Amino acid sequence: MAAADEHHEEASPLLPPPADEKLPPAQDPVKGCADGVPVVMGEPVAAPDGAAPRESWDSGILSCLGRNDEFCSSDLEVCLLGSVAPCVLYGSNVERLAAAPGTFANSCLPYTGLYMLGNSLFGWNCLAPWFSHPTRTAIRRRYNLEGSFEAFTRQCGCCGGLAEDEERREHLEVACDLATHYFCHPCALCQEGRELRRRVPHPGFYGRSVVVMMPPTEQTMGRAM
Repeated sequence: MAAADEHHEEASPLLPPPADEKLPPAQDPVKGCADGVPVVMGEPVAAPDGAAPRESWDSGILSCLGRNDEFCSSDLEVCLLGSVAPCVLYGSNVERLAAAPGTFANSCLPYTGLYMLGNSLFGWNCLAPWFSHPTRTAIRRRYNLEGSFEAFTRQCGCCGGLAEDEERREHLEVACDLATHYFCHPCALCQEGRELRRRVPHPGFYGRSVVVMMPPTEQTMGRAM
């Protein structure tokens, strides 16, 4: 009976293990990898470098007519505005980016003044790009888009050391944003407009209900019996 009690005490999980008994080593959690991101216990954790990969722009800078999708009519409108009234397109882009009504006039009017001043003094729109290029930088940073310098280094395979330093790379990207607006200004505005219209609804639609009016059905008159 005493031997049975001793065996029961040794087998009881509620009692602490003897001093001379070694505990088994703790097992590491199950680790894996999903799309290049480490996974621990079924949940992805931050990548080692802490930076998410940057996305590409939805359309190229020379894709003036856009793509054949549900935004094709919007792309044609963007192309028309960028060619005829860039001040309107720029104001619309800033209004969508700020997500608040009222910013259209604050952006469109200064742009129009610089546009007219540059064309009257120098014969071409050389002043407005200095005013509008920060919008491209803001779009690229907000949606983590690939910049022109990073795309150049990825395609050509050169200047990789400059792209590894995040602060230096961002300074070069801002300079490339200015150069893109300065030398390809209408195309840059159109690319930004296509990107924003696919990502952000117009701020005028926030909080507004849409009422759809249906025409009445056809009615016939019958003779009462």
